Amino acid sequence: MVATPIGNLGDISPRTSAALAEADFWIVEDTRISAKLAFHLELRKTMRVAHDHSEDSQLDKLLDEIQLGKRAVLLTDGGAPGVSDPGARIVDLAHSRGIEVDGIPGPSAVINALMLSGFYAQRFAFLGFLGRSAGDMKKEMEVFADSPYTLVIFESPFRFKKLLEAAGEVLGNRRYAICREITKRNQQVFRSELPTIPNETDVPAKGEFTIVIEGRRKKLERQKYVNI
Repeated sequence: MVATPIGNLGDISPRTSAALAEADFWIVEDTRISAKLAFHLELRKTMRVAHDHSEDSQLDKLLDEIQLGKRAVLLTDGGAPGVSDPGARIVDLAHSRGIEVDGIPGPSAVINALMLSGFYAQRFAFLGFLGRSAGDMKKEMEVFADSPYTLVIFESPFRFKKLLEAAGEVLGNRRYAICREITKRNQQVFRSELPTIPNETDVPAKGEFTIVIEGRRKKLERQKYVNI
């Protein structure tokens, strides 16, 4: 498993480059996206597709090749494979068949957004993409209403305002950060506090969004000293 850049191709590590070059084939989500990575590295590689709609029988065929001695790398369209993508299914099947699995760490929108937010991140919960309706969003966030965990959520540019509105109703006054187009040319970090929602001028509805919502902070009660 190889973590690949989420935007800036300069984030490729030497170990990642070597693994991609040495592999007999790549297992990818979208050949068009992975082809850009191959072009950047000046590689010509056989690519096999594995996505949400792939049957287990298709994945088993890929694993059959690996058990026959082929070396494969699993990569997502960007970031760490197995996180908000179908890669975990392949890894799970590989483990069940006794196939050796290794991972090369690298870029992650989740960790990068936490760093950019400036919020307490020793404890956090990654929720990925929430349900499409406001009701589903609220239901998934309700369990964190009194939690100190900072939340990290992926969202589309067309629904991020709906998400923030739902978060404001469920979580109350919380600081949040919108991390847009992380590591790309138009990277933006916008911080505010719920229930305030940014307008189009503040945050254009374009690109990829990772939203960080700060956990509930406990107010420190001042000790009262009584002179006797």
